Amino acid sequence: MPIEIKELHIKINVDEQAAAASTATSVDETQIMRAVTESVEQAVNIEHRKKER
Repeated sequence: MPIEIKELHIKINVDEQAAAASTATSVDETQIMRAVTESVEQAVNIEHRKKER
């Protein structure tokens, strides 16, 4: 039986002082953006497959 997710809530806490002080944040930001992009693409693919049914 398929599971349908109607809502997805994501809550994050951002510490701006720590991000500004660290020089490694640009690498982390790149990895985070890549992960977010992949997640969005997967969500779009799931919605597309649901519409095909």
